[in-house]
Amino acid sequence: MSTNKPIYVTQPYLPPLEEFHDYLRQIWDNKILTNGGPFHQQLEAALCDYLGVEHLALFSNGTIALVTALQAQRITGEVITTPYSFVATAHSLQWNGIKPVFVDIDPITLNLDPAKIEAAITPQTTAIMPVHCYGRPCDVAAIQRIADNYNLKIIYDAAHAFGVRDEGGSVLRHGDLSVLSFHATKVFNTFEGGAIICPDAKTKQRIDHLKNFGFVDEVTVVAAGINGKMSEINAAFGLLQLQYLGQAIARRKEIDAAYRSRLAQVRGIRCLGDGAETAANYSYFPILVGPDYQLVRDELYQLLRDQEIYARRYFFPLITEFPMYRGLPSARSDNLPVAWNAARSVLCLPIYPGLDDADIERVTQLIIQAGASRCEA
Repeated sequence: MSTNKPIYVTQPYLPPLEEFHDYLRQIWDNKILTNGGPFHQQLEAALCDYLGVEHLALFSNGTIALVTALQAQRITGEVITTPYSFVATAHSLQWNGIKPVFVDIDPITLNLDPAKIEAAITPQTTAIMPVHCYGRPCDVAAIQRIADNYNLKIIYDAAHAFGVRDEGGSVLRHGDLSVLSFHATKVFNTFEGGAIICPDAKTKQRIDHLKNFGFVDEVTVVAAGINGKMSEINAAFGLLQLQYLGQAIARRKEIDAAYRSRLAQVRGIRCLGDGAETAANYSYFPILVGPDYQLVRDELYQLLRDQEIYARRYFFPLITEFPMYRGLPSARSDNLPVAWNAARSVLCLPIYPGLDDADIERVTQLIIQAGASRCEA
């Protein structure tokens, strides 16, 4: 067993406890714990400003936000989506009684492949749910063209894409709605939380009703809503997180560059992306372990774990391998060859602001030495 400290794939940044205590005291003084209190209102406004969007509705978590986004757009029937994501993407469809239709992913970006979407459209298709995987934007223009041609809605699962921008501004502006996660593993987090980016005030009002049981006032209910409200404690933590976000992302960028430099010459290891993204959030650092590497992915995964380096196989298994989805015709492995290969090749290395240079060296040296040792043997 290693005597080194454990290294996890991610760790949330925790602001100084004395600062958080001051916020908590204000909550007690206000005597408002939930239902859109002062911290909730402040966080919504601060996030709109930071993200460059006009309207945003906070949620207790990203999954409830996905479920509600589908309800807000009145999505039914079939929705085309990716098998290469966290299972909540497809679960949100199931909870709404919607049939997920899986199509393959692009081998370079690992996002939903627009070239595969049209063949999956049927008369029952009402929407597309792409995922900005690892925070790298989908081909939004191609997906929008398809949606416009077939009169389909687009709900983006943007759980990884906090703060990500493209040449026109926030990537969250694309589609009919975009949904964020503020889970503790995310670049920006509120312990648990999420949000829906709304295109206009009317849509936000509908979503705000849906996340609060459908209440308009204490005697008027206009929809079969759910309890998806963010608490004041979570909102207060989010406001603190936002203060440190710039330096957290700057450190993540340094870690990203260090990994790329150290792993560039390792045969059989491919670092996703080119590291030149100007508006990335560096939320994950996925590598693909190819056949030229001297260990298969799961052997490398176990080697790292044996040294208390807890890399993760995001995303393995594919969503389509779980029992509630594998019986669907679109879940067949021959329909999803790129996704199947990615799921069996991917390994997300640790990346978080508290990861120091010695940790990075330790992780990369294990990968380099494991690749070389089998060759020498």
